[in-house]
Amino acid sequence: MKRSGAQVVVEALLKEGARTVFGFPGGAMIPLYDVLYETKEIKHILTRHEQGAAHAADGYARATGKVGICMATSGPGATNLVTGIATAYMDSIPIIAFTGQVPTSMIGNDAFQEANITGITYSITKHNYLVKEVNELPSILKEAFHVASTGRKGPVLVDLPKDILMGETKIPYPQEAKIRSYNPTHKGNPKQIKRAALAIDKSEKPVIYAGGGVISSEASAELIQFACRTQIPVTTTLMGLGAFPEDNQLSLGMLGMHGTRYANYAISETDLIIAVGARFDDRITGKISEFAPYAKIIHIDIDPTAISKNVRADIPIVGDAKDILSQLIPLVKKGEEREKWHAKIKEWKEKYPLKYEMGEDLKPQYVVEKIYEVTKGEAIITTEVGQNQMWAAQFYQYTNPRSFISSGGLGTMGYGFPAAIGAQVGCPDKIVFDIAGDGSFQMNIQELTTAVNYKVPVKIAILNNGYLGMVRQWQQLFYRGRYSQVDIEDSPDFVKIAEAYGAKGIRVDKTREVEPALKKALATPGPVVLDFKVSREENVYPMVPAGAALTQMIEGLA
Repeated sequence: MKRSGAQVVVEALLKEGARTVFGFPGGAMIPLYDVLYETKEIKHILTRHEQGAAHAADGYARATGKVGICMATSGPGATNLVTGIATAYMDSIPIIAFTGQVPTSMIGNDAFQEANITGITYSITKHNYLVKEVNELPSILKEAFHVASTGRKGPVLVDLPKDILMGETKIPYPQEAKIRSYNPTHKGNPKQIKRAALAIDKSEKPVIYAGGGVISSEASAELIQFACRTQIPVTTTLMGLGAFPEDNQLSLGMLGMHGTRYANYAISETDLIIAVGARFDDRITGKISEFAPYAKIIHIDIDPTAISKNVRADIPIVGDAKDILSQLIPLVKKGEEREKWHAKIKEWKEKYPLKYEMGEDLKPQYVVEKIYEVTKGEAIITTEVGQNQMWAAQFYQYTNPRSFISSGGLGTMGYGFPAAIGAQVGCPDKIVFDIAGDGSFQMNIQELTTAVNYKVPVKIAILNNGYLGMVRQWQQLFYRGRYSQVDIEDSPDFVKIAEAYGAKGIRVDKTREVEPALKKALATPGPVVLDFKVSREENVYPMVPAGAALTQMIEGLA
């Protein structure tokens, strides 16, 4: 049976289980939107900016584990997706971006709203396609879903010229993708796994270093079982928060630049690191020549190019974290012989807890702690980027995977709010909070219309200090307090802004008002903007200065 290219795209969405799409239409995509008009099984969420659509698809993917879908028209519509695609790429998030394109006969002629989006996104997609023949479209779409959702996951872009969407084909949608050059390794090498088990059994001071790959591979249960069997402490990256429950006594919390002191001390004294689904990025290692100086390293990752890229691995194991941990568990001894190591870590935890000083001003850390209390730790937390992100990472205890959603690798301001919308759409029964900064929130503030129109009950907690806070902190600590272009106290009234969009707005400037305001927000249907007027010059501590070793943390100003 003949189908138009647009019908083939919708057929692919249905067969791949995609029932939610985030997008913004335009001329080149009208044929596809015309088919979506009569497709009741697919819910299209109209965002108010294409970047919002990409971040919403990303948040949807992180919260659900499914492939997120976003759509935009040609030219500026497609280029507006770029930041969202790059965000997903850096954090290995499976999304598919469908972009419109001028007709194939006009490509290269500088036609109206033409942009070489496959060239532009070549370095920030796992793969991308420019469809030149309508008969190739079914296999391309099957490949796109397969590539995005397997191996080290990531974004795929499919560029759809208007004549391809309007053309017709009889080619059926394939049952499976066949790509000779793409065969990710899932099963770990048995010899390497046995080597790892022997090294673990011999280790006196081991540490598990878990990253976002644990969450991506749905390996949290195996990680918990492995850690509890071996009694090995667990520290996570920012992307790994929630992979291991932070209320477990083995948890060290997050490590790195703004990690806990005890996680950083443990990594610096360990004799064995078991790295699972993590990439040893610069925010984790600090000064790389002084990172974990006494440790052998077991590195488990599905992406072979990630292993020994930044830190040399002594025992590399390529494969899926869930599969490899499952094989390791029966091979390792129970860890009853590490009492000295546990005692040392307990001493660090007691001596160096995460802390802040209460004062007359409302403290942002207190707000995050209260969000944890009123949600009983069961919310999905998204964040913007900067101080708000770090306080959310430090002072909300994550006990479940897919409960912390943030832009890690790219550090994208404006990410958290549209990602929260995507997460809420994907998980309608969950409470979703975006912990935001007053600078970041304004970058995609227009998505308040999206939240209101679709009755998406996200709660936005703005930690409003009137500064671009993290940049101000660096200027204070390392640039002699010369505050250059970071004062944004002239921001608009967020309560009035919320009300203008049809949302509820609540302002809070006293400590005693925090808990009642949060409870009121949770009892209010629809989106709520909470404007917390917090201490203006509060800093995020601990902090490892750029280029310093993990042991060279600073706790505050001298």
